[in-house]
Amino acid sequence: MGVGGAGLLAGAVTPARAQHAAGHTPAAAPDPSDATPPPRAAVGYRPVRTLNGWTLPFRMNDGVKEFHLVAEEIEHEFAPGSRAICWGYNGTTPGPTIEAVEGDRVRLFVTNRLKEPTSVHWHGIDLPNGFDGVAGLNQPHILPGETFVYEYTLKQHGTHMYHPHADEMTQMAFGMMGLFIIHPRAGEEEPIDRDYAFLLHNWALHPGTYRPDPSIMQDFDLWTFNSKVFPAIEPLVMRTGERLRIRIGNLSMWNHPIHLHSNPFWVTGSDAGRWPRSQWRREVTEIIGVGQMRDFEFVATEPGDWALHCHMAHHTMGPMGHGIPNPTGVNQRGVEAQIRQLLPGYMAMGENGMSEHSEHVAMGLTGPENTLPMMAGQGQFGPIEMGGMFTVVKVRDELAAGDFRDPGPYRYPKDRIARRVSSDADFGQPHRRTPYGPARATRPAPASDEMPAMDHSQHGKPTGG
Repeated sequence: MGVGGAGLLAGAVTPARAQHAAGHTPAAAPDPSDATPPPRAAVGYRPVRTLNGWTLPFRMNDGVKEFHLVAEEIEHEFAPGSRAICWGYNGTTPGPTIEAVEGDRVRLFVTNRLKEPTSVHWHGIDLPNGFDGVAGLNQPHILPGETFVYEYTLKQHGTHMYHPHADEMTQMAFGMMGLFIIHPRAGEEEPIDRDYAFLLHNWALHPGTYRPDPSIMQDFDLWTFNSKVFPAIEPLVMRTGERLRIRIGNLSMWNHPIHLHSNPFWVTGSDAGRWPRSQWRREVTEIIGVGQMRDFEFVATEPGDWALHCHMAHHTMGPMGHGIPNPTGVNQRGVEAQIRQLLPGYMAMGENGMSEHSEHVAMGLTGPENTLPMMAGQGQFGPIEMGGMFTVVKVRDELAAGDFRDPGPYRYPKDRIARRVSSDADFGQPHRRTPYGPARATRPAPASDEMPAMDHSQHGKPTGG
């Protein structure tokens, strides 16, 4: 049974042959803010909710599910205040999620509206070699203006991806990727109440620029869930007692230890589908390697706002400078005014850590053009001081089944929240050790604005008798 996509395609096309794109108009993307996915009865499975994304409509043609992808240049917003010219599919990065069922025959049209050749690789899917999508090896390149078709029967279920295998470094760096979810024909052995999915990616969008840099291999400054950075990433909403699955694919250039606060989850599946229960692992953090897919499942036992994020600290921050001096502990009095004569708007910070950065953002201070703050996001108790690969799993007791709307901040019971008991730094009698004497930070500051000179005269000389 098809959902939407009426008028999507006209007629059958010989597999793996270039065709003109005329008359093949992809269906318009549904509004990603729609709170409720299609009912289960309409498609025969629990639809996946793609964070900040959408599912590609298909049409039935003589028993074959037909989908149509369009590779094209797009404008994309990572978060309010940062936009770029990227590449994607059907108007978005990542492209729309493809959903089908094990055993389905699928026909996937790919139109190339880029100015260079492309192809599509169906990552992890068991199919005939001629549809594997490595340009030059398995098929001709899809030239600008051409439409190719891939057609095969789905032999498996699981969480999969699609992406180019032509000029891969550039095209993936610009955002060309998407999810391909195959549901089990026999249904889920243990039913899932809510099914979320997203892709991990990295970007190099230099300050003041409007196109990602595909030449960067390590020093990325945007780390994203589905091409969004916190606080623009949608929350995952669920009701206490429901079973949640989170499908995560990694098409970045780093491995990511994804950590979920709240009760531990089970790692239950991958490209290979839902694993046998004997292979499930109980975790709170799972490393998802480059090119891997992982499925997490858990049943929420405690309501609240629970963080979900990459545990590499710099992956949960916005754009950061690399190779700059370390100002921690450095007296910067008088420096700021002098530098402002050369660089108006400069603000010295970092002497006591970088937490003040989020305070400056809250005050309305701006950075370079088209660049996000290093720390962002406001919670009910102040700055959250996170960015990049970070979002929130919002668990509520009273949430209605099928309601995906953001319920807002969690209302904490008075007796179930950490609270201040003192404002005295010498409070209590904690056990402490100072094997090397008092830390420098606790010593009185020097009388002048200058740091005292260090005595290097004894360095390198032998000690003892």
